[in-house]
Amino acid sequence: MTDTLPPLREVIKEFGLSANKALGQNYLLDLNLTGKIASLAGDLAGTTVIEIGPGPGGLTRSLLARNPAKVISIEIDSRFVPALEQIRNTYPDSFEYHCMDGLKFDYSTLPNTPLKIVANLPYNSATKFLVDWLLTEQWPPFWSGITLLLQKEVGERIISQANSRTYGRLSILSQLRSDARILMNIPAQAFTPIPKIDSVVVQILPKQSQLPQDAIPLFEKVVAMAFNQRRKMIKSSLRQLTGNIIDCLLEAEIDPNSRPEQIPVSKYVEFVSVIQSQS
Repeated sequence: MTDTLPPLREVIKEFGLSANKALGQNYLLDLNLTGKIASLAGDLAGTTVIEIGPGPGGLTRSLLARNPAKVISIEIDSRFVPALEQIRNTYPDSFEYHCMDGLKFDYSTLPNTPLKIVANLPYNSATKFLVDWLLTEQWPPFWSGITLLLQKEVGERIISQANSRTYGRLSILSQLRSDARILMNIPAQAFTPIPKIDSVVVQILPKQSQLPQDAIPLFEKVVAMAFNQRRKMIKSSLRQLTGNIIDCLLEAEIDPNSRPEQIPVSKYVEFVSVIQSQS
């Protein structure tokens, strides 16, 4: 059924869909490549798939070809409505779209069925989307897996370990809540227009929480405070948390003179547990 849709380049030309740099748009027009990305999300049969930023619909077409229960695409740029209407006319029972800011989408309205997120996220908002999905109040979360096309540097930050220059808040939040790995590298030349950096496909699977849900806001606060001053010693970065910060760090077996990027995720978990036990 996919071949009844016009080629993507014709769609872009017909509706004047030049990429909007302000929205971080870069199109992936090679359907062989979008097909590979869709396949990396695993078996989609009977699954509801959320796609953020479908643009002209390249990845959307490849997701629909894998027989999901439904693909729900969320697009902030109303210019793409005619292109998305073409797809809906072709897949009336398995495709719907919402023209809105994906960061404001209410996931509680979705059917209670297996749900995956698969997206070529806008470059300028990818981190915000991911953090929101990782910090959802419900855990296990509403999603069973996330497969994202991201800038290479963002993908590397997600999987970075302590003592790496790319290790930071995103690394820690991702690894607290999930198992993440890079599945595929995609060169910048595959996109239109060509961005300045290569991209990667990252798979994120939820794992059992290492902290009770009521400790997550404190964990997020601790990590944010630490990495807002990442060149300072941890005892200085977190001194406003408690009057006995050094004792708490030592109880969690953290050197008070260490830098935030030297502390592994497990030690941040222990530290938050110590702080919470005193409240």
